[in-house]
Amino acid sequence: MLDTTTKRRIDTARDILVGKVPDPKSQVEQITIALIYKFMDDMDAEAEELGGKRKFFTGDYARYGWAKLMAPSLGGHEMLGLYGEGIAKMPENPGIPPLFRDIFKNAYLPYRDPETLKAFLKIIDEFSYDHSERLGDAFEYLLSVLGSQGDAGQFRTPRHIIDFMVEVLAPQKNETILDPACGTAGFLISAYKHILRANTDAKGHSTLTPDDKGRLAKNFKGYDISPDMVRLSLVNLYLHGFTDPHIFEYDTLTSEERWNEFADVILANPPFMSPKGGIKPHKRFSIQAKRSEVLFVDYMAEHLTPTGRAAIIVPEGIIFQSQTAYKELRKMLVENSLVAVVSLPAGCFNPYSGVKTSILILDKSLTRQSDTIAFFKVENDGFGLGAQRRAIEKNDLPQVQAELAAYLQALRANASTETILSLASTAQIVPKKKIAANGDYNLSGERYRESGAKTNIFPLVKLSDVCTVNPRKSQLAEKPETRVSFVPMADLNEHRISFQPSDEKQLSEVSASYTYFEDSDVLLAKVTPCFENGKAGIARGLLNGIGFGSSEFYVLRSNGQVLPEWVYFCVMHPLFRDAAVAQMTGTGGLQRVPRDYVENFLIPLPPLEVQKEIVTEIEGYQKVIDGARAVLDHYRPHIPIHPDWPMVPIKDVAAVESGYGFPLNYQGKTDEEIPFLKVSDMNLPGNEKEIVSWNHSVSRVVLRELKGEAYPKGTVIFPKIGAAIGTNKKRILTRDSTYDNNVMGIIPDTKHLLPDFLHTYLLAFDLSCWASESQPPSMRKTTVEAHEIPVPPLATQKAIVAEIEAEQALVAANRELITRFEQKIQATLARIWGEAEETAEPVISQ
Repeated sequence: MLDTTTKRRIDTARDILVGKVPDPKSQVEQITIALIYKFMDDMDAEAEELGGKRKFFTGDYARYGWAKLMAPSLGGHEMLGLYGEGIAKMPENPGIPPLFRDIFKNAYLPYRDPETLKAFLKIIDEFSYDHSERLGDAFEYLLSVLGSQGDAGQFRTPRHIIDFMVEVLAPQKNETILDPACGTAGFLISAYKHILRANTDAKGHSTLTPDDKGRLAKNFKGYDISPDMVRLSLVNLYLHGFTDPHIFEYDTLTSEERWNEFADVILANPPFMSPKGGIKPHKRFSIQAKRSEVLFVDYMAEHLTPTGRAAIIVPEGIIFQSQTAYKELRKMLVENSLVAVVSLPAGCFNPYSGVKTSILILDKSLTRQSDTIAFFKVENDGFGLGAQRRAIEKNDLPQVQAELAAYLQALRANASTETILSLASTAQIVPKKKIAANGDYNLSGERYRESGAKTNIFPLVKLSDVCTVNPRKSQLAEKPETRVSFVPMADLNEHRISFQPSDEKQLSEVSASYTYFEDSDVLLAKVTPCFENGKAGIARGLLNGIGFGSSEFYVLRSNGQVLPEWVYFCVMHPLFRDAAVAQMTGTGGLQRVPRDYVENFLIPLPPLEVQKEIVTEIEGYQKVIDGARAVLDHYRPHIPIHPDWPMVPIKDVAAVESGYGFPLNYQGKTDEEIPFLKVSDMNLPGNEKEIVSWNHSVSRVVLRELKGEAYPKGTVIFPKIGAAIGTNKKRILTRDSTYDNNVMGIIPDTKHLLPDFLHTYLLAFDLSCWASESQPPSMRKTTVEAHEIPVPPLATQKAIVAEIEAEQALVAANRELITRFEQKIQATLARIWGEAEETAEPVISQ
């Protein structure tokens, strides 16, 4: 149990930081780094008291010791410089173990205010190092302030849901335990605590032997794609007694190096979001898919040992979506590993996300001897489902846990079917044959309920029954000279309901070859990539109420049973869009969504009053999203140029290198040590600032044979030919790499110019200024070399980078806001769609 003094200290530390570091995740990182820094000094002091020697703050690093940092004689700016330099240099300290080097990797001070730092370190000074449960609880409390944790769709799993899943699987002391999307290691900590509790005698003393404890330390493993999450996981496990935690920065879906590692127990709440264009996994998955939730579940099912078990939180798409990949995944689960599904209430993850989820329970050994699957529905999890999540009396989790345990035990005992069916008062025990009957393998428990009334269910109707698709132009009775609005594809916004027509024409100019629509019609782009990019909208304020536009639009006109906004939100929902992409016809860049798919797609049909309520709720969320997008669209980092700073040509402080003209068909391999980069690699996940992932690589031997060159870590690269220049992408190499001749790089002389400063300066620079006016445009090396840039002192460069990154953290919070409110929109629609989905047969309006 967390004591009030420790809780107060953590709250105070966050309160001090909030003015300079508003992002909760960044606050947690700063407190984490400071605590470990302080604890290393505490351990040195303890070693000295016991007659040993200091090992962390020794030699050149002695001057960074905590006592020197907190000396009353040290001024504020001196403290700022000493601490900032100390945390930045700590990864190079030969006296600290690899774990601590990982924790301090890329650590920096994101603000330059000495008073804030002084007050912050004063609070940190009140903490003292120990391995007690109290300190672990303190860190768990600190991690609880995290909300949505990134653009990949990660969000914090509530502790009581984690504990429920762990208790169901009941991991044992000799089993290997894995979380392949571990975040802050919450599942691993809960599993560890379960094993400790399960191995105590009547007096509460541990019965684990030294060998048991040694195995335990090696048996826990976690992966995460985010270096920030890896750092937090390492600290969390360290403070819970793991001196050498096995947490790896690893992309579970695109990397293969750990593919052959299996686990007895897997617990996870993997990210639900996929980047634009989908995931590009390697070829070893049994299910061919681009959606992260499909690939993660496939990965976990495939990486269980023959007797392994798993508990996985999944979004509702896994349960009932009709695309091929989802159906193949469900078929594989039902046949090979699934034993139970636990449906959670839609607000279970508030305030971080309103998305509706379920828990899949897998057991490789039990599924082979069972011909049934159990479905449980949790209506209440002990907390209200609003944003505050206040504790309430109703809690279905204990009963579900007990009945699920009884069901699993009956399977293990080879109990009769009658015994199994009599076990659960709240569960549905459904034969696998029934689930497989129509080939859909739907995992919604309500689908198989044979008795009991369903409430609050809305019918499913075909879009063509409530909308006219592409109304006929013959309905027009206007004169040929009538002026009408003209809407090319470029006028439609991406994921924004409103748009502004850019032109007007006479009716006679457009009626023959363009698509006709009127005010309140929904426009939907049908061609790739416009469809995938979310181009759609509702026509408003058209000239004379009439518009014409691209032939690549579908027009959806309500017949009065649906609001245009309701239609728009339905065709923007992933259930519509994901399946549409899978059914596109045509080749290359001319693939289109088939008309019959649009006409026959089933949407929920609530009463108009309910539609109005839902639309009003969603529009409120959309206003927040639009405001956040405006911040992202308009922010540009700016470095005010001081008159004392020298302006020098780039060639005086850096080398400029165009990429090598590799053979046209050369693709490289995937398992060599030198990344081989193309412009497309700048778009890969995690590559927003630094290049941390790539599609191809080469060996140094092959590079020499091709007469290519590897460019050093710290090189700033950007596209140099064609339309890619207009994307303005600039990235920093994190390791020696080579790149093709569509890419150019600037290699800073770090004695004068820091890579981070150069990158920060270039963020506000328009690359097209370096491009020729030829077609396609291209860059000359001499043009880039002659460009003059400011070169302030290195210390000033560091301070400017820290300041700009603090600004960017504030701006980036808007991405989190967009993600969170987009999830709220999807959760709002999921409530209605989920209720409609439970209808046994779709109702078609007459």
